Amino acid sequence: MKSSLLPGSAAGLPYQRLTINPSLSNNRSTVALSIPDQSPMERFSKHHLNVTQLCEQSWCEIKVVYGFLKPHMKRREMRRTAVMTGASIHLARELEANPDAVNVVVHTREDREALKLINLIQMVPALEAGMLVREFPVLGVLDGVFFLGVVDELYCSKSGELVLSELKTRSHNSLPHPAQAKGHSLQVGVYKLLFDSMVQGSMKRDQLLHYLKLRPHQAFGSELQSYAQKLGLLAVTFGELVDHLLVVLHFCNLQPIDKLCLEYRHQSSGVLIGNREVEFKETQLRAELRDYLAFWRGEREPHGVDIEDIEEAWKCRMCPYEESCEWRRSRLQEVMVEGSKKAKLDGSKSETPNSSRRVPN
Repeated sequence: MKSSLLPGSAAGLPYQRLTINPSLSNNRSTVALSIPDQSPMERFSKHHLNVTQLCEQSWCEIKVVYGFLKPHMKRREMRRTAVMTGASIHLARELEANPDAVNVVVHTREDREALKLINLIQMVPALEAGMLVREFPVLGVLDGVFFLGVVDELYCSKSGELVLSELKTRSHNSLPHPAQAKGHSLQVGVYKLLFDSMVQGSMKRDQLLHYLKLRPHQAFGSELQSYAQKLGLLAVTFGELVDHLLVVLHFCNLQPIDKLCLEYRHQSSGVLIGNREVEFKETQLRAELRDYLAFWRGEREPHGVDIEDIEEAWKCRMCPYEESCEWRRSRLQEVMVEGSKKAKLDGSKSETPNSSRRVPN
């Protein structure tokens, strides 16, 4: 199986499989959370990553693994009311900015990805003109891995700053816990890295085709060709569209993003809960990104929630895989063993004779 790394980059290092004590399995079949000599990118046939997968990873890597191993539970989680409500709010916001949006029938993977690129091509001049744009696609290579993402909102402030704003909906009428906000800050930071790289001309044709595994000479379906022609685009194959996109990005006047913001709204009422500005620390962000990608390359085991940390342990109560989580069982046993050892040690200390001796009369 081919690696998703760039040619010439280091191959993923093998790691040892996470060992689970069989006494904790309750006679259920266990699953390997990691496999020697096979990276998660290879194991789960990932040629690229979505930025939102990094956000999930910052929450709990074991949950990410279970999402692949138990897709039926992942689908069930994505159908939760809270998730569907959030998606509806995002769609409504997108239609506010583009009320004339039309549905286009796509027939191939090339058609589907081309539609995203067409939207991107249309948004660049709108953003240059100072207009607000929503659902702006970003893509590119970071540390040898190809990423895809969609920015909620881009606009120019009154002071002329280019602002990236990400909408987050919450069931509680309060700002998020730091553990939740961590993934949100990571998301907008990676979006900035991708956007800045795009407008600075770093995107390469061969990278895009290689990582997305698309056919450059594949002609678009008739519906997509008709839609592209109405917009003044003459491209009829995916490769021609990519060439046009690269020209647009090369000659655009867009500058790197100046400000990163998070907007939190209540799911039921839509009322604004609050805004947070995210400080962009590139060196720290890239170091975190390298650590996250070390998991995907197979250079280390997945990390789960620290069940002894009160700031982390509560995450498990919200997880659909809590009951079957091998990581949690293993850590619980370790805590029990350590607790038993400590109790025995404390008991032996209490039974030790007092060092002071009684002096006879």
